Amino acid sequence: MKTLNEYLALPYRMEIVEDREEGGYVVSYPDLPGCLTCGETIESAVENARDAKKAWLEAALEEGVSIPMPDSLEDYSGQFKLRLPRSLHRALAEHSQREGISMNQYCVYLLAKNDALHAG
Repeated sequence: MKTLNEYLALPYRMEIVEDREEGGYVVSYPDLPGCLTCGETIESAVENARDAKKAWLEAALEEGVSIPMPDSLEDYSGQFKLRLPRSLHRALAEHSQREGISMNQYCVYLLAKNDALHAG
């Protein structure tokens, strides 16, 4: 079993979301269920998040709760195969050609743009 300091040194991903209704920011660690906090500014939210992570890990260690390892980008190749209708393939190829970029770059742009819209 790892020590508290070993867990604190692991690269747990922090997510920061603006709270548009209440104001301030909500911060969570997706790999540590229920570990979240907030702050009036991003700086205070991040500081509070570090404290929340430490408290979460301390409690888990004291209670013998299994602590998940952080998710890693190493687990993802960055590639997947996608089948699509020929008409969509043609439209994407034509749009990417007009933009002067590869179809791959154009599709990554579209996916990132859509993902950003749904993240908030």
